[in-house]
Amino acid sequence: MASLSAVAAEGYQSPYSLKYTHPLESLIGDLQKTPRGDPKLTAEIPFHEWYSNAARTKFGAWGPQRRTYPEPAEWPRWNASFKRERIIATAARLIGHGYQHHHVPDWNPPQGWPWKETAVGRNGPGVDCSNLTAFTYDQAAGILLDGDVHKQAEMREARQGNGRLPAARITLPGSLEERAAALRTGDLLYVRNKSGSISHVVLWAGDIGADAAGKPVHLVLDSHGEGEKDDAGKPIPVGVRLRPYRSGEWYHKSASHAVRYIPD
Repeated sequence: MASLSAVAAEGYQSPYSLKYTHPLESLIGDLQKTPRGDPKLTAEIPFHEWYSNAARTKFGAWGPQRRTYPEPAEWPRWNASFKRERIIATAARLIGHGYQHHHVPDWNPPQGWPWKETAVGRNGPGVDCSNLTAFTYDQAAGILLDGDVHKQAEMREARQGNGRLPAARITLPGSLEERAAALRTGDLLYVRNKSGSISHVVLWAGDIGADAAGKPVHLVLDSHGEGEKDDAGKPIPVGVRLRPYRSGEWYHKSASHAVRYIPD
């Protein structure tokens, strides 16, 4: 029997969308047409080894590590707005993937493979919050982030090609309006759990988020478990989804800080 989360995901229609200011084809056309975007080339080992006994012994429930991508040749010529929207557009390709403790989103282990249990209710393709952000920044920009949320949140710099990018740490203002003004599309926003430890990370969509009526709305893109509801009060399925960022709710109340790798 399918899990309740899986059933909900099959029929769910998100009221949210992304209104890019740059043509989507220009943002991620290379991911749609070149090996950079091929799901079978996203791990550090060849695809034919993903489900081998050697991989099972070495990687266990997490599966193979993601590969590292070079900086896109066009990166130095793109402006900040384009780079930021490319980050979100790259992550949005994974909307619908489940929440799994995997390094590679399209790694889909066979029945009987070790599994680190999640709210999805079964093993399958998917990725957790910090591996989503690490994978996205890597594939979109060749910016290498740690896949561990605690380490990622405290990084001082990230490698990109032969260089290093400073991690600009952003102190978050208190009000939603001030916070939205301080953040930029593609920023990484870290969230604390009840004990005060950082446990989650989201991608800030910023000015390009829209609701069902097409009006601007504050959205984040993340891989998350259960508990979030959309504007119609419907539960948002577990996994990679667009989710609202509202004043007084968990993302806002428990946010720690943000990090930016793409300066103005």
